[in-house]
Amino acid sequence: MTITTNLKLLYENDDNLWLEETIELLKKRQFNQLDLENLIEELINLWKRDVAKVKGLLRQIIIHILLLQYWQVEYERNYRHWIGEIKTFRYDLNNHLTTNLINKLQEDLENIYQSAVDFMKIKPDLIIFLEKCP
Repeated sequence: MTITTNLKLLYENDDNLWLEETIELLKKRQFNQLDLENLIEELINLWKRDVAKVKGLLRQIIIHILLLQYWQVEYERNYRHWIGEIKTFRYDLNNHLTTNLINKLQEDLENIYQSAVDFMKIKPDLIIFLEKCP
């Protein structure tokens, strides 16, 4: 059995150990021994997770900005909380951003905004706000 075959089996049984072994092979530049199929799958999943995370954080920022700007019924009782949430989400977003993720957010900004608007539409007594991302 080759090292690559062993890695494939390891991936099925202990993905943490597979990751440790893969990292060691990369450090040693033993690229021919890598389990490329599963490595590619993991990198794709990592990218998807990162994109989902930053999109979710940006959506939360937009929702809270919309709450601050447009939901007057709840404003007095909640505005401090909303401001705190915006600051927290911005901090978390900035900690996750890379150049590639910034580019992805810029590409998807209108969709992210629309999902925030959709969420806001369930709020009672909400003044109409911009349907397009300003």
